[in-house]
Amino acid sequence: MTDLKYCPICTHELTLREEGGRMRPSCDHCGYVYYHNPVPGVGLLIEMNGGVVLIQRKNPPHQGEWTLPSGFVEADESAEEAAIREAEEETGLKVEIIELMGVNSFPEGPPVSGIMIFYRMRPIGGELRAGDDAADARVFTPTEVPLIPFRTHREIMAEWLRLQASGILNDQKQPDDVDFIIRRAEANDYREVMALLELIPSNRQLTAEQWREVELRFRESYGMEIYVAQTCQSTPMIIGCIVLSIVRGLTEGRGFINDMAVLPTFQRRGVGAALMGEVLRRADQLNLGSVMVNTHRANDQARAFYAATGFSETVIMRLKLR
Repeated sequence: MTDLKYCPICTHELTLREEGGRMRPSCDHCGYVYYHNPVPGVGLLIEMNGGVVLIQRKNPPHQGEWTLPSGFVEADESAEEAAIREAEEETGLKVEIIELMGVNSFPEGPPVSGIMIFYRMRPIGGELRAGDDAADARVFTPTEVPLIPFRTHREIMAEWLRLQASGILNDQKQPDDVDFIIRRAEANDYREVMALLELIPSNRQLTAEQWREVELRFRESYGMEIYVAQTCQSTPMIIGCIVLSIVRGLTEGRGFINDMAVLPTFQRRGVGAALMGEVLRRADQLNLGSVMVNTHRANDQARAFYAATGFSETVIMRLKLR
């Protein structure tokens, strides 16, 4: 893109002009300006058996050397989703995030200018093996860690080793408390709830027309109850939501959970458990025989959460209409 010659909007030839204090490729016809921005990536500190997982690079740059598992964030995923995906692709491990470890940048490349977001993680399944562009993968204890070629990787590894030696790190890190309440959603909560629903990967494929239908169902709320988690502060913010659909037959009623989301910053802080607890209490009040959850829309972490909440894997006959 640095040698872009034609406008991607109207196809006219680009010229250089000053925009924002720099000379940038610009289109005199439609006004398009090309900004050469850094690319976001994720780096993974997967803690395992008293050490950290490193991979041996299969391809250049630095082929054959040991680095942290890492990769670029895809356009249709969050940084957290990218970290979990890259972990499984490069190491064979299913992981969960412990915490955000740090953010760094590498304007020098390679191969392009980027921003690295580092996460501490721990395995919750899978088997350690080399995958994707890794030639090997194994656990290094703090005294075995080799020289890592990438500067940003070296810096975060130095910080991890410092915290490890000080005894600050542990596998069961407790996040800071957050004060919040659970309540029924109101009409003016629409925009915040819709922003939460957009976090669910399968919802990102919805068209504008389908989102308008979602808004209509939200405002009608017929046959469903929507609950939100809201922070207790001077300017309250909705940080999570859950939707309980109620289906009543002649002999019994059932609850169905299809949509549940928590803002990434507030995940692993008890918000999801509180939302689920409220829904299960409400289901008991309504004398529903059971509550089901749509695991087809859930990733490994979400499935682990549902299992920990008490949901069991059951076989339900399903006919997909669209």
